[in-house]
Amino acid sequence: MTRLPTVFISHGAPMLPIDPSIPSVEFASFATRFERPRSILMLSAHWGTAPPVASIAEQPETVHDFYGFPRALYEIQYRAPSAPSLGKQAATLLTQAGIPSAITEHGLDHGAWVPLLLMYPDAGIPVAQLSIQPRLDPAHHYRVGRALRALRDDGVMIVG
Repeated sequence: MTRLPTVFISHGAPMLPIDPSIPSVEFASFATRFERPRSILMLSAHWGTAPPVASIAEQPETVHDFYGFPRALYEIQYRAPSAPSLGKQAATLLTQAGIPSAITEHGLDHGAWVPLLLMYPDAGIPVAQLSIQPRLDPAHHYRVGRALRALRDDGVMIVG
């Protein structure tokens, strides 16, 4: 398997999966530009913590962390296989790089499942989510990226 990229994509609005007037076809097109990942480490702007925290949920729930939208949106479930070993590996890599980290069970918030649903609607790729640190500076995030980059050689796509 070739080295997979680290990519940044906007998760757009929660309405993307159900509103045909919002262009969402680019997500599916984007997913075809790369080799299908063995697993995905997803970082979402909707899960912020003081230190990085990796999810090791055995069955990550689809978290509907928004309010006031049509019922159809709340009925969507993205049942991707979990990747608890990837969550543990990410936390270990961060700790080895001198970045304190933790693990917990956490579902996929809409910043994760909305783009994944559009990119990989079959929900066939194992996913682990990693929190971000919105109050820390770019140097911290650069160090996080450096610590995790080896995952890309193991078939992991890192998506922020």
